[in-house]
Amino acid sequence: MVTMLEEKTLSAAMNARIIGSGSEAIILAHGYGGDQSVWDRLLPYLAQHYRVLVFDWNFSGAVSDLNLFDPDKYSSFDAFADDLIALVDEQNLRFSVFVGHSMSGMIGCIASIKRPDLFKRLILVAASPRFLNAEDYEGGFEISHIEQMLFNIESNFHEWAQNFAGLVVDGRHPPSVDKFRKSLGAMRPEVALSLAKTIFLSDVRDVLEKVQTPCTIIQTSNDIVVPVSVAHYMHNKIKGKSTVEIIEGDGHFPQLTAHSSLLDVLGRVMGIDFDEKINLPSPAAEGSPIGT
Repeated sequence: MVTMLEEKTLSAAMNARIIGSGSEAIILAHGYGGDQSVWDRLLPYLAQHYRVLVFDWNFSGAVSDLNLFDPDKYSSFDAFADDLIALVDEQNLRFSVFVGHSMSGMIGCIASIKRPDLFKRLILVAASPRFLNAEDYEGGFEISHIEQMLFNIESNFHEWAQNFAGLVVDGRHPPSVDKFRKSLGAMRPEVALSLAKTIFLSDVRDVLEKVQTPCTIIQTSNDIVVPVSVAHYMHNKIKGKSTVEIIEGDGHFPQLTAHSSLLDVLGRVMGIDFDEKINLPSPAAEGSPIGT
């Protein structure tokens, strides 16, 4: 039987786009409940200097092929890492900068272990190897919190999504809350539940000691999903060179609510002075595509 991915390219299935024409490449990977438009406020700046690869993970509501997400296959981050590697190979990119938000941070770590030739640097934004608290580890959640969340997703996904978006995105930025609420709500409930189990019940802390690609760990100072202590834990455990950058602010989505501060960090890390004079779309229009 011929699968959909055999009939068309992975790039097409994942809505992959290259924006910009720089000599180096940067890959932007969104997290749970998002899609590639979460990066819209960074794209004009990055595209001045890089070829920027954006795409939608197969769980995203922006992906049209409903058969791409297999809950059994994607019950761990390894399958996502394999997809990332295949996508980067298909785009013929090497030694790229990888920016992974939330779950994509750990996906990038795993991919870098499997294929270190693909990545020159990992930039891990609000990433976590484990969300559950454990002995000598603050993940941010007790098992009772996770069980209640999974129950809420299963019993009334759309009500949960409305509430969850308001919790994880800085509420002082209503358009950004609405943006994430829309993309989260576009997920199929059964996919949202399956993936939430994978994310919030996983423990991939053992991956960190195998990561040799240089890493920059970026965290807001008040993230209800990932405590600042997780960033320092990752820094201490990652085998290769790593640094921690704390952005003063609230929420799990600095690319939406603190994009200027995030750009400052990216500029320092990559040695680039981004042009702040670019005319950005208004926050209310953040979901519109940028580039070609």
